[in-house]
Amino acid sequence: MNLNYDKLVKIVKLGRFHFLLGSFLYFCIGAFLAVILNAEFSLNKFLLGYVILFTAQLSMHYSNDYFDLEADKYGKPSQFAGGSGILVKNPELKKFSKWFSVALLSLSLIIAAVFVLLFYYSIWFFLFMVFANLLGWFYAAPPLKLSYNKLGELATISAGFVMPAIGYLTLMGTIDVPFIIFSIPLLLYQMLFISAVQIPDREGDKLGGKITWIVYKGRKFGFKIIAVSGILATLSFFSISSTSLYPSILNFKIVALISLIPLSLAILSYLRRTENRKNAIRLVNQNLISLTIFLALTNFYFLYLIK
Repeated sequence: MNLNYDKLVKIVKLGRFHFLLGSFLYFCIGAFLAVILNAEFSLNKFLLGYVILFTAQLSMHYSNDYFDLEADKYGKPSQFAGGSGILVKNPELKKFSKWFSVALLSLSLIIAAVFVLLFYYSIWFFLFMVFANLLGWFYAAPPLKLSYNKLGELATISAGFVMPAIGYLTLMGTIDVPFIIFSIPLLLYQMLFISAVQIPDREGDKLGGKITWIVYKGRKFGFKIIAVSGILATLSFFSISSTSLYPSILNFKIVALISLIPLSLAILSYLRRTENRKNAIRLVNQNLISLTIFLALTNFYFLYLIK
């Protein structure tokens, strides 16, 4: 396939690079938490660990658009939902999307193997990266097709553990109880995320054969899940602040206060909940932006604590 400028632009759009910011912030939260909990910071480990996640997520973007092509024909992409829409209008890129995804997934696993050999990490590090890659691949790919078999939400919610865990594992070398406890509100935020991105796609997902909460229950139900997730996440941070698992310099009440940003938007969107797609997209975008702001501010707070 000859690549001209126009095709290169379409290939980049197919990758939906703007979604990579969220995964980077999740990775950093895990990595910075590890340093706060006395892991040694290594720039080489940090960069190589993120490249593993970067290539894995980018692979998922290309594979999802490939395997969701028929379903995407029924939908209309929005800023944060509905796929890229590139393959619907440019089916000649379909083959490229599939094999580029395979190449990225393979690269992610090769780098993970190199990481284990370079830094003498356990084989469990590599196996965890295999799990992370396969979770993204089978979100839409057969035979599992998780998003078509009532498991799409579970897979996406799991990413709230997987993405920061990669950052934590990269520097700490293991997953321990403090991280598992910390991941609980992050899992709740991923529940907020998946509900939000599914809301604009309800009609297209239904016609395309996807089985999601929003397809079954409607957009107003999605906004209810968003509000409940926001409330429980904030309560989780306040609860974590009462434990003795973390050093005294790490004040989770500050994180809980930062979490009031996505919480306020979640409650507001619930109060303004609607089945109208255009109005719902506006509320969804506000929720997703507020979640990104929370992740960014929490990272800045963690960085401030690192001496």
